[in-house]
Amino acid sequence: MSPFSDSPAEVTTPETFARHPARIFVVEDEALIAMELSDRLAHLGFTPIGQAARGEDAIETIKAERPDLVLMDINLAGTLNGLETAERLRDIIDLPVVFLTAYSDSNLIQRALRTEAYGYLIKPYREREMGLAIEFALHRHASQRQLRELNEQLQHALTEVKQLQGLLPICGHCKKIRDEEETWHGLEEFIATRAEVSFTHSFCPECFQAEMNSLQQEMVPPVGV
Repeated sequence: MSPFSDSPAEVTTPETFARHPARIFVVEDEALIAMELSDRLAHLGFTPIGQAARGEDAIETIKAERPDLVLMDINLAGTLNGLETAERLRDIIDLPVVFLTAYSDSNLIQRALRTEAYGYLIKPYREREMGLAIEFALHRHASQRQLRELNEQLQHALTEVKQLQGLLPICGHCKKIRDEEETWHGLEEFIATRAEVSFTHSFCPECFQAEMNSLQQEMVPPVGV
């Protein structure tokens, strides 16, 4: 029995979704349903790149094929169900998963959402609804990836701003440093304005010993006094 409630004659024309010919992998343990899903995906302008009936097999194939999105039946036969398969995939590869289910049970849907699913479809599907769910999932995933990349770039930029980079012109006598505006600064001042550090003052062992020797010499009275 077809999982779709509409016939091919009633569905959206392929041009509606052909702007994003994403590569999609289908995980469905009923062969006829998997074939129809692939046919409908192709009709919508997507590119079905393969099928798997078991979660274990799907993981290995998806790792190799790197699809843009996975359509995943929740109730798979085999060791792993669809939710468990999606959780394993999440630890391996960053891609959106849209779940397929014949049930509208709220607990099941909540479990699906906890796997960071990008959507779910309840049978019987309508082809247009499937296309829209896929487009939404792809868009959301791309937006989240772009946001992560921007955050990483921002963190990197902030780190670089606070780092001392390049060659520093430093006076060999007084140890002042010349900045890009040809102004000379004390070492502590220069570093403090360009790094997330503050200074406390102390003596290293060598300087401490030298200072002590100097004080002792000053405290020794001159001969004959």
